[in-house]
Formats: sequence, C-alpha cells, structure tokens
Amino acid sequence: MLILLAIVGGFVILTLGAEALVRGASAIALRLGIAPLIIGLTIVAFGTSAPELAVSLKSAIAGNSGIALGNVIGSNIANIGLILAITALIRPIQVQSQMVKRDIPIMIAASMLFWGLLLDGQLSFWDGALLTTLLVCYLSFSYFSSKNSNDGEELDTSPQHPMLSVLFIIAGISMLVGGGILFVDGAVDLAKTFGISEVIIGLTIVAIGTSMPELVTSIVAARKGESDIAIGNIVGSNLFNILGILGITALIHPIAAAGIQDFDLLVMLLLALIVLPFAWTGFRIGRREGGILLLGYLSYISYLVVQASA
Repeated sequence: MLILLAIVGGFVILTLGAEALVRGASAIALRLGIAPLIIGLTIVAFGTSAPELAVSLKSAIAGNSGIALGNVIGSNIANIGLILAITALIRPIQVQSQMVKRDIPIMIAASMLFWGLLLDGQLSFWDGALLTTLLVCYLSFSYFSSKNSNDGEELDTSPQHPMLSVLFIIAGISMLVGGGILFVDGAVDLAKTFGISEVIIGLTIVAIGTSMPELVTSIVAARKGESDIAIGNIVGSNLFNILGILGITALIHPIAAAGIQDFDLLVMLLLALIVLPFAWTGFRIGRREGGILLLGYLSYISYLVVQASA
C-alpha cells in the first residue's frame, strides 16, 4: 500500500510541479526577451532532468552503477520514444529550423561521444570533466546566440510579476525533484519485490520514473501551444542527461558500464537519429511520427521484458 501511495503521490506532485515550471519559465522568457526554445533547452530541461541527477548521484555513490548508467540511457530512450511520441500524439509539435540545424545534431553528437567514452568500460573523472565542459560551452553559446531573439510566439504570461515567475520556477523544479524521487523509490521497491535485475530496473522503471517530469511538462507545454518549450525540454533533457548528469556524477564517482549492452546504446542513438528526418519534414512532428516512435519504444521494452524473463 505504501509503495502504491508513493507512486501515485509522486505523479500528482510531478503534475503540479510541471504546471508551475512551464508558467514561470514562459513568463520569464517573454519578460527577458529570450526565445522560448532556449528556455525549454535550458531552465525547463534542467528542471525536468533534476530527478535523473539525484538518482544517478545516489546510485553511483552507493555502488549501483547499473542503475546510474541505465537511468540515463533509459531516460534518453524514453524521452524520445515515449515522451516525444505521446506529446506528438496529443498535439503535433512545430519545430524551429534552429532545432533541426543545431540542437538535434548536437544531441546526436553527444550520444555518439557518450558511447565512445564507454568503450573502455567506465566513465572516469576526466570523462566527466570533458562532458561537463561541453555542457557549459553549449549553454553559453545557446544563450548568447539567441539573446533578444524572441520568435514572437504568444505565451501565457501569468504570473506577471518577475519575482513571482522566479518563485514558480523554483517551486516547480522542487516539486519535480521531490515527486520524481518519490515516484522512482516506489517503482524500484515494487520492482525489487518481483526480483527484477538492477540494470533492467535502471533502463525501464527508474528511467520512466525520472522521465515523468519531461512527460508531464511537455504535455502541459504542448496543450498550451508552446511547442518550443515542449520539444526544447525533450532535446535539452537528453543533452543534460549525457553532458550534465553523467558528467557531474563521473566527477564525483567513476561509473562502471557493467551490465550495459551495446544494444541499449544503439537504441538510444537510433532514436536520436530518427528525430532529425522527422523534424526536418515540414518542420513538424505529427501524430504519425509519434506513433512510429511509440511503437519503437514499446518494441524495445518488450525486448527487455523477454530478456529479463530469460
């Protein structure tokens, strides 16, 4: 009963946190003259990735590298195959040319770099330093290249007062972190009850649990007509997961790749690659593309279930 309460309670808190974060971030973007896409790629992406950071740090320090690494790989797979898919099925997503020409290719490059760094079987301190440095460079370039380049998209400007907007963002991120951790703890306890392995837990239950903020936030943003925040959140979260979360975690504690298969990394990279032609066609990700992504994700989960049963 307590496990189910944790799962349900965590989801409710996530929903409220997502609403607060999107409202606050939208108002800040309009007030500062920053494009909503950049807000989605930075503030919103960081906020929705906070649970992954908390879980990965906690798992790596505790010696559970399978959960730490599986969490990020699984979250990146879920962000595209599940979150982007469901968001597009609910409401087609308009994609800016900047996203197609710069941000999605950077996400693909980061995925390839991540796979390359894992070839020696671990992410070391220096790997973490490289990833973290690249994140800082990406954020700096994104900010300065888009300052005062608001694309004119109409945003929900409430709350109006700047301090209230900041409070909404802080409260939203706090609720996303708290709700995400509560949801994940309940889901992991439930999985362990059934004897599911550490890596499978990381790739599926923990990954989906820590991706719930991205799901709820993207759906809320899409329903408000804020496509830039919706897709920026997903692409930005994938970049934060690789460059930020793994980078910071590896700086604090090396992450062993034991239990992670090349197939998992291949699925992560293929999903990142397939987003590019989907977004390029008409600069729009529609329901058909969403259905294809969701079918691919369900096939991957089915493979993991069969593997776990074997």
